[in-house]
Amino acid sequence: MVGRATWKGFIKLSLVSVPVRAFTAHDSGSEVRLNQLHAGCNARVRYAKRCPEHGDLDASEIVTGYEYAKDQYVVVDPEEVAKLRKQSDKAIAIEGFIPPEAVDPIYQAGRTYYLLPDGVAGNKPYVLLREGMKQGGVVGFTQVIFSGREQLALLRPVGDLLVLSLLQYAAAVRSPDEYVGEVPREAIGQEELALARTLIDATRINDFDLASYKDTYVEKLKQLIQLKIDGQEVVAAPEVEEPKIINLMDALKRSVAEAQAAAAGGVPPARSGGEPKMAPSEPEPRTVAQRKASTRKRKSG
Repeated sequence: MVGRATWKGFIKLSLVSVPVRAFTAHDSGSEVRLNQLHAGCNARVRYAKRCPEHGDLDASEIVTGYEYAKDQYVVVDPEEVAKLRKQSDKAIAIEGFIPPEAVDPIYQAGRTYYLLPDGVAGNKPYVLLREGMKQGGVVGFTQVIFSGREQLALLRPVGDLLVLSLLQYAAAVRSPDEYVGEVPREAIGQEELALARTLIDATRINDFDLASYKDTYVEKLKQLIQLKIDGQEVVAAPEVEEPKIINLMDALKRSVAEAQAAAAGGVPPARSGGEPKMAPSEPEPRTVAQRKASTRKRKSG
């Protein structure tokens, strides 16, 4: 079962409409959420919605509004906003098709949705649109209303699915030109550049698989939490000291040698600490008689 759809609507291309359901691609179930607690009693900190004149409020007593002047508001009801939207606002409107590389990843908003056909009538146009984009090597540039506001998005074929990835507007992203002047101009030698290229080639990943990379922070955080639940003290894992290489050429040569050794089947040196560890238990205190017996043994020895 795929669960409940986040959004329902249509993919609209000219006179063709494809009914679809959208499901968020983000899996929040894998996250570990920490709560704020009162240090004195470990009770969870609560955030109350409070009116300065009437105290704490229930959710049913809260409305939305717009501040048009200092401390002057006009109430705007969500139902009034909904009336402003047309039926076409429930559509993923394809403005046109572009090469996949036409939009720089810097504009990715980090929100992606899997689209599925909604009903039998949408099956064939869904597949036709997907296969057409695959064969053409293009993606759809679209506009859609999500979360109450108009968004830009890319519609992409991914395997058997159509996937919608939201974008930032260009005005919301700082131009890299603002930072170019901060990069110093450095002269580089041909030998240095050749070594850098050799290092890059030696560390090229031919069979890249993103799924093979795990969030080790979450795993270590879960281990830490379990140690705390079990009443054990947690100590930091020792850091591995990095070799101090001041000369850039020496650093490049050493890095190339390590990368080539790893590619040949060697084991690269460890560069990070291990798993969280529990502190060693304190030795049991000795009795006076045990201390005297130990002293006699040292003297006789």
